[in-house]
Amino acid sequence: MKKRTILDLFEESVNKYPNYTFLMEKIGDNYETSTYSQVHLLAKQFGAGLCSLGIKPKSMISIFSEGCNNWIIGELGLFYAGCINVPISIKIEEPQDLIFRLNHAEVSIIITSSRQINKIRSIRDNLKYIEKIIIVDSLDELQEGEYIFSNIIKLGNDYLKDNDSEFNQIAQSIDNQTIATITYTSGTTSDPKGVILTHRNYTANVEQSLSLMSISPQKRMLIILPLDHCFAHVVGFYIMIATGSIVATVQPGRSTLETLKNIPINIMEVKPNILLSVPALAKNFKKNIETSIKKKGALAEKMFNFALKVSYYYNKEGWNRGSGLSFLVYPLVKISDKLLFSKVKLAMGGQLEFFVGGGALLDIELQRFYYALGIPMFQGYGLSEATPVISTNTPSKHKLGSSGIVVKPLEIKILDSNGDPVKQGDKGEIVIRGENVMAGYWKNTKATEETIKDGWLHTGDMGYIDQDDFLYVLGRFKSLLISSDGEKFSPEGIEEMMVSKSTIIQQIMLYNNQCPYTTAVITPSNYDKPREDLIKEIEKELLRYRKGGDLYGIFPERWIPSTFIISSEPFSESNKMINSTMKLVRSKVEEEYKEKLDYLYTSEGKSVFNKFNI
Repeated sequence: MKKRTILDLFEESVNKYPNYTFLMEKIGDNYETSTYSQVHLLAKQFGAGLCSLGIKPKSMISIFSEGCNNWIIGELGLFYAGCINVPISIKIEEPQDLIFRLNHAEVSIIITSSRQINKIRSIRDNLKYIEKIIIVDSLDELQEGEYIFSNIIKLGNDYLKDNDSEFNQIAQSIDNQTIATITYTSGTTSDPKGVILTHRNYTANVEQSLSLMSISPQKRMLIILPLDHCFAHVVGFYIMIATGSIVATVQPGRSTLETLKNIPINIMEVKPNILLSVPALAKNFKKNIETSIKKKGALAEKMFNFALKVSYYYNKEGWNRGSGLSFLVYPLVKISDKLLFSKVKLAMGGQLEFFVGGGALLDIELQRFYYALGIPMFQGYGLSEATPVISTNTPSKHKLGSSGIVVKPLEIKILDSNGDPVKQGDKGEIVIRGENVMAGYWKNTKATEETIKDGWLHTGDMGYIDQDDFLYVLGRFKSLLISSDGEKFSPEGIEEMMVSKSTIIQQIMLYNNQCPYTTAVITPSNYDKPREDLIKEIEKELLRYRKGGDLYGIFPERWIPSTFIISSEPFSESNKMINSTMKLVRSKVEEEYKEKLDYLYTSEGKSVFNKFNI
């Protein structure tokens, strides 16, 4: 098999596009650019700097920092030194979570930032393997064993004067099976597992993704998502590298809130052609757009909503756009775009062509909204264990509501609960086989054997493939609602709909484990309302899905909660009820609310005005 490592991928583009812009980072008031050849030199120097400190190939190095040029240069550099990256999300606040990952992966060097250094310093005595800490930006006072990134580059520059050929041999010794990263899953079901991804896993997934989508050189990507995630790795910068494109990062603030406030400013400065998104971010953008329209007055809001309706009617599900009699409203669609939607697009930089959406369950109404604006959100599906891309919609082939066409080459099967393939159109577990399938879980043979069987990755997700070969992902195969008679149903679609259609239901987890009726734990958008009013409002929202309600018939009634518990606090990363990719950790919510959920199946608990709610 032909050797193609991440470094091969990078160097192919360095040779092809040496003077093209690769990285953009905001320094002071302006974005500064670095070319492919400049980054190549810096990455080699950083890798050589690591070698000058005595770091050996196969050493574990963790990058724990906000997105910036040195994050990407650091990863490429440690690959040149033959090392393995263990990227960790800066969202992790719990010391024990950090200690677990860093010790479990035997990390010897941490590359971090001045904003995150105190998290590391506070647990340093508990980190068994840590030898050195490298700060990507600047720091006034360094402690023992701490270095500044730029000084490592200087050390590397000196080291290469006498050791250039020896250093180059390290990169040449890397092959398909060499481990590139160990990425810890966010633990929706149990302790985090370290997903082992090889160099070939990454380059194969880049090739697979580009089998469906082409990106021309010098297109601009602004990475809003954390760089530690697989989605940001492959789609955010490795695909961009492979196509000679530009990667910009968001200016980090002193707090998470300040960083979020920088996003719209940075969008106007970078004027991206492509953005990565996840459902939570897409909803946030939509709310901001709607708020700004409302501020313009009732007439502007009416016109905007009318224009949306016309566009929805014309666009349908994208692939059938303008079909039937809808072609008659085409002139109105063009006028709406010119007078209204073009102004919204200007607020997104004016040059945004499309979003790439990660996270399989994205409300179709949200997709229709962005499609109408002329900046479609092409939804895809994947998971870390698949490096991550499995399928995606693209500008040339898309169907709103689906997760797109499966990348090529990749084998896919849909299996029933007995492990037998189902016929096309039937639901079951999504199972895949290809070069993007992980090498396994770090130090966890049991979990590896449970997940990969005969080379097939069992995703744990439920879905089906329609007659046009579009994949639809319906939720977790193992987090199903199970009625007392054994019927099963995936809850995520109902939960998404209930949140998107309600102003009072902020978060919801449906529950039914072979019980006579379905219940729920609900986070309201306003805890301060009089309790009885709050309960009545939530009940009214749920009744919309029952007979006589405006949303009746969308879902089988047996899966609509008969009663509920109001959560004591919102589900969040800090209480571990959602993970770093904003997914609900069902097992954690069930564990936390076990007593109350059990109570809902008593005669007293069946009333929404039960003792826990009142």
